[in-house]
Amino acid sequence: MDQVLGGVIIGISATMMLLFTGRVTGISGIVGGILNPTTADKNWRVLFLLGLILGGVFLKIIRPELFTVISSAAPYDYVVAGFLVGVGTLLGNGCTSGHGVCGISRFSPRSIVATVTFITAGVISVVIFRLLRGEL
Repeated sequence: MDQVLGGVIIGISATMMLLFTGRVTGISGIVGGILNPTTADKNWRVLFLLGLILGGVFLKIIRPELFTVISSAAPYDYVVAGFLVGVGTLLGNGCTSGHGVCGISRFSPRSIVATVTFITAGVISVVIFRLLRGEL
């Protein structure tokens, strides 16, 4: 039930962002705008990112059981995975929130292809990592 509620909240948030600002809720684009020295509208981007972080901290305080992770992955696995996600975001010209949540809901062919590519690459990556670690 928590996943359904989370999905509903994400959907409502993405819809509100598009309706009230005309912007797609793509996290990579928002963060990219913060890091780009020529971006003029940094304030809302920083506040948005801060809200994501503080929302997670708040949820961790009130529902810590949701953050229980059972994983055999080593810390460097997360670093490599994060790097691969970053590369995929650059190659895909966006991230799963922009393409997957916002793009698919707008029936964007580009976003549908990007999301299928993200998911396929993720599955392949998991299989390769597990094969290399002798887990498959």
